Amino acid sequence: MVSEQFETIVVERPEPAIARIVMNRPEARNAQNLQMTYDLNTAFDQAVQDDAIKVIILAGNGPHFSAGHDLRPGAKNQAGVDFPPVGNWGGFNEPNAHGRFAREQEIYLQITRRWRNLAKPTIAEVHGKCIAGGLMLAWACDLIVASSDAEFCDPVVTMGVCGVEWFVHPWELGARKAKEMLFTADVWSADEAHRLGMVNHVVPRGDLSSFTLALARRIAAKPAFALKLSKEAVNRSVDIMGQPAAIDQAFALHQLCHAHNLQEFGMVVDPAGLHPSVKKTANV
Repeated sequence: MVSEQFETIVVERPEPAIARIVMNRPEARNAQNLQMTYDLNTAFDQAVQDDAIKVIILAGNGPHFSAGHDLRPGAKNQAGVDFPPVGNWGGFNEPNAHGRFAREQEIYLQITRRWRNLAKPTIAEVHGKCIAGGLMLAWACDLIVASSDAEFCDPVVTMGVCGVEWFVHPWELGARKAKEMLFTADVWSADEAHRLGMVNHVVPRGDLSSFTLALARRIAAKPAFALKLSKEAVNRSVDIMGQPAAIDQAFALHQLCHAHNLQEFGMVVDPAGLHPSVKKTANV
């Protein structure tokens, strides 16, 4: 099996028509720093441009799929400075709400939107914890296969913000269940996710990778152009239902929450909802 090593991910070619992108920060539970975000973006772009690849799998190394976004300060942490921007907003280094809006629009909203619209079928292979920003990764994929021990959660309301930036909760969970999971920050299981229609298949942990690969193989046997246009047809149907506008509106409310928290607590999230290690690095 051919593989390519990035700083935070590994790209595998288990079969000629299948790319398997593996998040590789197991010591951080695959929390996504900016290096990982842009590594993923490069790997996705390369897979899309390679005409031999017909299906892309996204997986995680270690005990969990992804613990979300890495909120700890890092050496490389400036979109548009340490990493070339992919969007058209700019203003990443502007002060106050201008810079914050620009940065989050780039690294959370627009990059996730790019991944959702990749012109090839994508499958999220999810095990262990899939939290907050991890949900954004899984939800950007076309299909989700989960191990029976997988657990999902968006606890961002606890931090004083109205859910993660890629706000597709009502589509993924249904409106009432989305409200419950946001209001309570409760965890939902793989079986519950399957019941709600968020997950395509639930399989034993030991069978997860082989099952996902077999599913990818079945898809890869279909004509590439028909696969691309089928994905486009479904995505456009959801778009016509108003999903893009709803996500943009929720993102604006997300920024309003940040502005409120900044006035209330002197930081963009409520410190009561942060993990102790993040509180320590944020000096709160």
